[in-house]
Parts: sequence; structure tokens; C-alpha cells
Amino acid sequence: MGIGIVLVWLWNFGTTHGWVAPVLAKTPSQSWNYFTGAAESGELWSNTKATMAAVLIAWVLASAVGVVVGVALGLLPRTERALTPYLEAANAMPRIALAPLFIVAFGISMSAKVALASTLVVFIVLASARAGVRSTDAEWLRLSTVLGASKFQVFYKVLLPVATPAIFSALRLGLIYSLLGVIGSELISARDGLGQLIATYSATFRMEAVYAILIMLAIIAVALNQLMGAIERRLLRWQPPADH
Repeated sequence: MGIGIVLVWLWNFGTTHGWVAPVLAKTPSQSWNYFTGAAESGELWSNTKATMAAVLIAWVLASAVGVVVGVALGLLPRTERALTPYLEAANAMPRIALAPLFIVAFGISMSAKVALASTLVVFIVLASARAGVRSTDAEWLRLSTVLGASKFQVFYKVLLPVATPAIFSALRLGLIYSLLGVIGSELISARDGLGQLIATYSATFRMEAVYAILIMLAIIAVALNQLMGAIERRLLRWQPPADH
């Protein structure tokens, strides 16, 4: 809390004393005035709702695909070796460059936002799920086989519990990247959303509005991360505590 107050004070001090270019010089009070006005008019909440709906849809879809494909690749090493070069090439591609393609394909709609965000999230979850499965101790697998466990039992009782922490970490990170992907798509072209508001106000040099929205996005990102962390801790209570 104290650090936040200091940062706001530095922002106000630098703005009022000419440390910032005039076109960018907007004080915290100006951004607060925009925030309260936009909240009262409903502009902020309707666009936040549009952004968060796309974020959650993209996250759920991409996470489901990423977990299934990642676990499958972890169980099928030959298939993994064959597909890895193509997956790495696709993951290395700058996804923001695909935004115009998705907009042409899906139009200026939520589908374009979801498509772009999904391409960011799916590779994060896929890689972690694959790594989690492959991190299983070989001795555990051999012991399970010796004890007569079926393939399903080995997967359900050994492989999946080992991979679960890595998958949850990826889901937590993927939620933030889903937000980044949706905002990136909205910045390029969208009917609504916080990214669209940033693009509009940037074009008209209403920087106090841009600052307010950026701060709101930072708060949303922190809240999402904390929420996922709490869910992860609750669902993975069976894990032994990490050594410090």
C-alpha cells in the first residue's frame, strides 16, 4: 500500500513539475475523474464485461485443448518428437501478427478476440502438461508395473497427480496471457472492450483515460492471479508443503 502511494505521488509530482511531455502530462486526479465518470455512465463496466467474457472463453477453450494435447504428447514420445518442430515453430510465431487474419476470418467480433488469446494460452498449457507428465519418476512407473497396475491406474494414480501442479501453474499463467491476447486484439480492431477504449482514447490524446484503464487492467491481472493462486492452493492441499 505504501509503495502504491509513493508511486502515485511521484506520478503527480513528475506531471506537475514538467518531467513528462505535455501531451502525456495527466495527473492522478484527472485519471480518477475519468474513472468515476466512466463508471457512472456505464462505459467502463460494459467494456470490462466484454473483455472479461472473451478472456474466460479463450482461457477455458485453450486450457482444455492444451491439457489434452500436452498429456497425450507426454504419453506418446514418438509422436512428440515428430510434432515438436512444428509446435515450436507455431509457438515462435508472433501471435499479434495473426490478429488481422482472425479479424478477416471472424469479423470484428468476440470470436476474433478469443482466437488470438487462445493461440497464446494453448502453448503455455500444452508445454507444462507435457513436461509434467514426462517428469514422473521412472522408478514409480516400474514399481507400479511390478505391482500389477493397469495402464489406466498408472495414468490416474501416478502420471496425473505428478503432472497436476505443473498444469495448474500453466493455467494460472495462461489466464494472464488470455487477458493480454484479448486486449491486443481489441487494440487492433473491436466493437467493444477495454483495449478498444485504450485505442480510441489514445487516438484522441485523452491520456488520463488511457492511464485509468491501464491501472484498472493491472488491478484485474493481479486479482486474477491471486484468485487462481487461492484455487490452486485449495485444490492441491494434498501436496506436501514446499521446502524453504
